[in-house]
Amino acid sequence: MDARTAPPAATLAMKIDKDADGRMYQSTNQPSLPETGAHENVQSQDLQQPDFTPRRRATSRLLRAEVWYSVALVLFAVLAAFAHLYSYFGWDLRVARTLQSLHAPGFAELMRFVSLFGNSLTPHVLTLIAILLFLFFRRRSEAAALLLSAGGGAIMTSLLKLLVARPRPTADLVRIYRDVSSQSFPSGHVTFYVCFFGFLFFTAYALLPRYSLARRAALTASFLPVLLVGFSRVYLGAHWPSDTLGAYLISGVWLAFSLHLYRRWKERATFHAMSGYDVRRAE
Repeated sequence: MDARTAPPAATLAMKIDKDADGRMYQSTNQPSLPETGAHENVQSQDLQQPDFTPRRRATSRLLRAEVWYSVALVLFAVLAAFAHLYSYFGWDLRVARTLQSLHAPGFAELMRFVSLFGNSLTPHVLTLIAILLFLFFRRRSEAAALLLSAGGGAIMTSLLKLLVARPRPTADLVRIYRDVSSQSFPSGHVTFYVCFFGFLFFTAYALLPRYSLARRAALTASFLPVLLVGFSRVYLGAHWPSDTLGAYLISGVWLAFSLHLYRRWKERATFHAMSGYDVRRAE
């Protein structure tokens, strides 16, 4: 063999050993690396791979959630401060009058119907019925979380109304369908709808069978009231648009907080024993 074309001794020895044992075929077109060098290369590649562990993913999600919560709270605080200083904003009046100028057939009746679930004692009755149904189906974590979301949201709204002390819209500015004596900011109807129907939306999404008709119906029935109640309160002259905007912000944060605790309760099995499957997964 010509010395100029002969491969290095280490490479030739490794090639002969491999061929003799019948384990691997080493191509002669590319020079083989020493075993130690290849091992170090694999180790360096492994060190460069990001560590996508469940804990790191959970930490990343929590960080993003905290950023969104902080932004929503800051926006709400700024809006509440201005609502305390001004009875209404210029854009409040323009948006309210534009919405009340709509005269489509059945639109006024629809707006009244949307607000019906937040009138008088109706929120308390709906919350009680939902909690009893959860308890009947042995969903104690869901019952406790719903009580926290809806009940805590109601208490929070009452305190914020006292602090901001913003008056309701008056008949000389917009059309009033029903006189209400309480303060205006934030909207109690919007807060209840987000905290109550929003929680039901989440539980329907998480618990009902995927692609089932019952799941689709529950998601639609719980989403539409949350979407429409803000328009309803402004159309009926019960609130300014900024009242409903502030309610969406603060109630969204409270709902997210309630859902976070709910998930923690489910993971730690605080209110119910873990099943055998869950125990095996935890091990």
